[in-house]
Amino acid sequence: MLEKEEVDSPHLEEMMNHYRGIITLLGEDAEREGLLKTPERVAKAMLTLTKGYHMDPHEVLCSAKFKEEYSQMVIVKDIDFFSLCEHHMLPFYGKVHVAYIPNGYITGLSKIARVVDIFSHRLQVQERMTLQIKECIQQTLNPLGVMVVVEAKHMCMQMRGVEKQNAITTTSDFTGAFNQAKTREEFMNLITYR
Repeated sequence: MLEKEEVDSPHLEEMMNHYRGIITLLGEDAEREGLLKTPERVAKAMLTLTKGYHMDPHEVLCSAKFKEEYSQMVIVKDIDFFSLCEHHMLPFYGKVHVAYIPNGYITGLSKIARVVDIFSHRLQVQERMTLQIKECIQQTLNPLGVMVVVEAKHMCMQMRGVEKQNAITTTSDFTGAFNQAKTREEFMNLITYR
């Protein structure tokens, strides 16, 4: 459901007009009963799918940043996400796995998932999203290390182009203690254990 400020976006009407024009350019009748409300629905959906542009992920992490002497790996795995690829504006979706090793500070576990949501609710490429999640956690919490693994299916590969329905793309990025192969291996073993 859209928040009030998204519904009242000053660009909503303009977006609706563009979508109405696109429907017409596709050869459809934008005034047909089934399509009458489609421009508004699509415009509101796009505002929801790109709401991450108006959110600060650093602020989210800081809102639940606590001093804690815990210094072992913290893992939040299987974080579901949906995003839009910036090349075709088609969805890509999957799971994000995040680990960090605290250096005096921890954050609320749900805040890690919120950071994923913020970056995934922007026009993206998977590689950049992986990097942005890692950098945000590293910059905000200054842990001993961060590692992010993203596994996703891309509709632009499934619905068009090569049309490979079962292809999964995996990206990873890491800092600090995760530069050590043993630490990366521990994380990978923990996220693949089901």
